[in-house]
Amino acid sequence: MDDFFDNWTVQVRKGVLELCLLSALDAGEHYGYALVKRLSATPGLSVAEGSIYPLLSRMKSAGLVDSRLEESSSGPARKYYQLTEAGRDRLRLMRPYFTALVQAVTALQPDAALPLNLPLP
Repeated sequence: MDDFFDNWTVQVRKGVLELCLLSALDAGEHYGYALVKRLSATPGLSVAEGSIYPLLSRMKSAGLVDSRLEESSSGPARKYYQLTEAGRDRLRLMRPYFTALVQAVTALQPDAALPLNLPLP
């Protein structure tokens, strides 16, 4: 792959990582490393542990997630994250926007099969 493509794929993944984290937390509380494993197991995301924790910290500062520390008998304490109401509100805005964006990009492809039915805000 060339540098342009490598940079582009990194930027695309960064752009959707917040949505992915909020979506993963929508199912319930998770500790940090479990989020890393869940997202890394999702084909195409290629998420590094070092990119998740700074984003979770920014999301906490923005009031989108809360965290709590829980002692673990099998190692260090684990930090658990959960969505706040503001995080749920953000997710409700992001999902339809992202769906519309995917549909718009798909519609521009020569073999487009999806109709463009959601407006981009």
